Amino acid sequence: MMRRILLSLLTVLGAAAAETRYELPLREVANLQGVRGNMLLGYGLVVGLKGTGDTNQSKFTIQTLANLMARQGISIATTGLNVKNVASVMVTAELPAFARPGQRVDVTVSSNGDAQSLAGGTLLMTPLQGPDGQVYVVGQGPVLVGGFSVATAGASNTKNHPTAGRIPEGGLVEREVGGNFNDRKVLRYSLQEEDFTTAVRVVKAINQELPAASARALDARTVEVPIPPEFQGRTVELVARLENLPIALQTKARVVVNEKTGTVIMGSDVRIGAVSIVQAGLSISVSTVQKVSQPAPLSKGKTVTTATGDVKAEEEKTKSFTLEPGTTVGRLAEMLNNVGVTPRDLVAILQAMKDAGALNAELRVL
Repeated sequence: MMRRILLSLLTVLGAAAAETRYELPLREVANLQGVRGNMLLGYGLVVGLKGTGDTNQSKFTIQTLANLMARQGISIATTGLNVKNVASVMVTAELPAFARPGQRVDVTVSSNGDAQSLAGGTLLMTPLQGPDGQVYVVGQGPVLVGGFSVATAGASNTKNHPTAGRIPEGGLVEREVGGNFNDRKVLRYSLQEEDFTTAVRVVKAINQELPAASARALDARTVEVPIPPEFQGRTVELVARLENLPIALQTKARVVVNEKTGTVIMGSDVRIGAVSIVQAGLSISVSTVQKVSQPAPLSKGKTVTTATGDVKAEEEKTKSFTLEPGTTVGRLAEMLNNVGVTPRDLVAILQAMKDAGALNAELRVL
């Protein structure tokens, strides 16, 4: 079944080999520098757990709870304090570009103690800071966990990951990132994948749309666009006009291999050079048989246990085939399927072909 799926996938890719060029809008080809989110981090407490919180071994949870109670005007001793209904968590969020005070963002909470589950808990007000130490978001609310963990009488059952959860729109933006987008004098686009040809095509498309822009490529990834005089103070309109420009792209000859799962994805431009492949498998089985020798009745003999080893070696029939220069992906898939090559075998074959110089493509191993 797996070989049939692999054959179908590679055959489709091989059939599409002639269609190596396609177009995408600029917004899907490149990112505008300076328009991005910012990572935020905070430390807080989740309360209301049903005995699944941190144990007394998590000293920082006890100290945090005592400090919180002190700020509420209640002084308690940390000695003997039980926090099984409380869990200390790290809280993370991403502040979107152009976020303004009063907007809501999603918040993620992750236990950093020995809590069993955060299900049913509520995150208390937690300030989230940026790399500059300023508070940009305050998080609070009920935690949604897509799993559970139960234990009783020495038995336990856990589904998914109950020590991490999310609070949809649980973060309130309190501070915005400074800067006026319309005051920019120049735009810089970063290609999602470095390529000199694509950078030149982006420059050509922009200059054809707006000759006064005088766009230029700084390198294989960066394109700089000075703001034309007619768009000064109207940068948003300029970006809206440029981001839909069609950019011609060409697929790269690339093979992506995941050794852990045996998954292989081949690009449509992959070509195979002249090569002969020989594949053989050796299966060795070692087993041990225990034999017991019982003494005769009423004798003074002792029961003796002996082990007898059995080794079997089976060598599979050698599989071989030859590929001519310029072999297409479809032809390669057909030949591999005929000799019964599994996806995991294909991983090793492709790596060997690359080392031999017969695979005219970039090989990426995950």
